[in-house]
Amino acid sequence: MSNLPDPVRVVQLPDGTYAYADHLPTVQPTTAPQVVHQHIHQAPPDRTVQRIALGSGIGAGTVAAGVYFGPLLVGALTAIAANLALLAFLAAVLAWGVVSVVKSLGGPDGKAAAKTLAKTRKRRR
Repeated sequence: MSNLPDPVRVVQLPDGTYAYADHLPTVQPTTAPQVVHQHIHQAPPDRTVQRIALGSGIGAGTVAAGVYFGPLLVGALTAIAANLALLAFLAAVLAWGVVSVVKSLGGPDGKAAAKTLAKTRKRRR
């Protein structure tokens, strides 16, 4: 009969009620105050999106795709915008160069062509 648990100990408290001995509050000796180290961690920004998505009931695959492809999409769109800005600047510089060359080399016909080109550009705006 060694495989049976120990019998439950019941004790009578000073107020006359009975209680299990293993549920009694244990009195710990008073020693030096215990120092509690608190560690505060902040989640990276991608985890915030993940927590919001998980709270709304979206599946884990969707969350993983959003966390992975979100920054990738931002990077790709930034690269596209930078390329378009560079192309627009290049087009403006080339147009200015063409107008300057036509004005300086063309004589009266060149000046007339430059005026026509300038009027056309003003109308498009």
